[in-house]
Amino acid sequence: MAIIKKKQKKELPAVNTSSLPDIIFMLLFFFMVATVMREVQLIVQVKSPQATEVQKLEDKSLVSFIYIGKPMEQFQKTMGSNDRIQLNDKFAEPSEIKNFIALEQQNLPEYKRNKIIVSFKVDIDTKMGIVTDVKQELREANALKINYTSRKGDLVVD
Repeated sequence: MAIIKKKQKKELPAVNTSSLPDIIFMLLFFFMVATVMREVQLIVQVKSPQATEVQKLEDKSLVSFIYIGKPMEQFQKTMGSNDRIQLNDKFAEPSEIKNFIALEQQNLPEYKRNKIIVSFKVDIDTKMGIVTDVKQELREANALKINYTSRKGDLVVD
């Protein structure tokens, strides 16, 4: 008969960590590419009005935002407390909107340039005069698709 010997207990080999830095850098690059940072720092106060019928936009890459409202407190000393227009990260006048639309269209592929959507984020207390001025400039820039941003909720009539 054969004699079976018990195997001696061997220690487990150490875990190989040589590929760990590669994995960490791959994850780091993935999150750097996939993360979208906030593009615009708000310098005007915007409290959107409520609406009962809201729809989400399909292609958000076509949307350019125009913010209208009173300047934040730190800017009121220099800019005043009247309603102001914000394009990207700076205050603007209605006459600058044509250039803004032209730049936004240049950032889009050529086949999407005529499909640009301008979304208004307007404070609930803003007077309609400045909004009308902006709309007139958009007509002259041939940006005819306009969207008003609102928050969903029950409509309250004062």
